Amino acid sequence: MLLFNGTGTSPNDVKAIEAILKDSRIDYSTVDSPRLNRMSGPELMAHRLLIVPGGNYITMGKSLTPGTASNIRDAVQGGLNYLGICAGGLLAGAGPHNHLDLTSGVRFGFYAVVNQGIHKTAVAITGVGSPALEHYWEDGPQFSGWGAVVGKYPDGTPAVVEGASGKGWVVLSGVHPEAPESWRRGMTFTTPASADNAYARTLIESALSRTSLPHF
Repeated sequence: MLLFNGTGTSPNDVKAIEAILKDSRIDYSTVDSPRLNRMSGPELMAHRLLIVPGGNYITMGKSLTPGTASNIRDAVQGGLNYLGICAGGLLAGAGPHNHLDLTSGVRFGFYAVVNQGIHKTAVAITGVGSPALEHYWEDGPQFSGWGAVVGKYPDGTPAVVEGASGKGWVVLSGVHPEAPESWRRGMTFTTPASADNAYARTLIESALSRTSLPHF
């Protein structure tokens, strides 16, 4: 599988995801923007999963060429799976900055607390048949209009979604379940980081194996 660590990605989030992958003993390679821009569709499809982490989705998209965005979209349609976290989720939707549009034209906005001037907080995400988990959230999206809803924000909008895009399986998360304990300084969580990290592994494994998670 491939983990994107190119221009616009958060180095700390790349490290956090790498820690989860290493702990789960999942083999992966990192790919930066220049290398991703050089990869052909068949080269992309030689991998089972592409993970795009948090960061600045506009900068990420601008670091890619239109041809690369098209190649990724075609590869997913052909069977490459995709996990987008925060900015990686925004990039998966439709938009003007070489967005991948794995969503048949659906464009995503931000979780509504940004309108209250909140940009970083603990957010309780409700799943199906399980206790809510408080995850680290930082300017993350909500995913109204696409996919099956796996987890909901407190206002009921989709925080985690999944769905097919052609033959590929796509999982998108607006929160950071991979966040380590060190990200939580100055914030109060009722859920331990270990429980959230276990959920991150669940999302990765779902995307890898194309396994549907319980959804609303």
